[in-house]
Amino acid sequence: MAGRKPTKVGKLRKAGAAKSVRTGKARFEPWSPAEVEEAFTRFARANPAPKGELGHRDPYTLLVAVVLSAQATDVGVNKATPALFAVADTPAKMVALGEAHLREMIKTIGLYRNKAKNLIALSERLIAEHGGKVPSTRAALEALPGVGRKTANVVLNTAFGEPVIAVDTHLFRLANRTGLAAGKNPLEVEQGLERAVPERFKRHAHHWLILHGRYVCKARAPDCPRCLISDLCRWPEKTV
Repeated sequence: MAGRKPTKVGKLRKAGAAKSVRTGKARFEPWSPAEVEEAFTRFARANPAPKGELGHRDPYTLLVAVVLSAQATDVGVNKATPALFAVADTPAKMVALGEAHLREMIKTIGLYRNKAKNLIALSERLIAEHGGKVPSTRAALEALPGVGRKTANVVLNTAFGEPVIAVDTHLFRLANRTGLAAGKNPLEVEQGLERAVPERFKRHAHHWLILHGRYVCKARAPDCPRCLISDLCRWPEKTV
């Protein structure tokens, strides 16, 4: 009997490495460069210019929104920031607003007390050390109160067009579930994606993957029938 004709995915997978990748309790065959290229080609075709969902006007309001979004939803942050940015959309105005008033304006957001403290402190730092401007380097961003690597990467990517990848909860889950870039922590996943994603896709990779994880590859009920990369995905429990 003649053998089956290789599928497109089979041909793409043939170029993959021999070693398997451990993701949770499972071992997945790593994605080949051709498969990664195919996945991001599909993302780019479906959404050529992806956008983040946090409302902002400029690098400073983006920084504020991302700090507020830690352990909170973008929807919740977007409900609070229009009123906030109407009165405090610069570091100087934020400092003038003061921590007590800021707390009142963001009290619907989780961890609002600590976030208010950090936003006043980082605004003061921006005025004192950066002329009231948001710096465009990771080191300078991470030196600001309340700013970690993920926040810095979001600002670098969205505000300054840097081809960096910010790993949030959605992206971390997707990268491990699909086997695209398995890692025990966000930094490992980020580094795996930096190695795997072709340079021409890195500018938008962050948004494609986060949006896909948020709306398709969801935590409790992944919508596999709508997934653009279901045929490439290594997750053994997918529904297609």
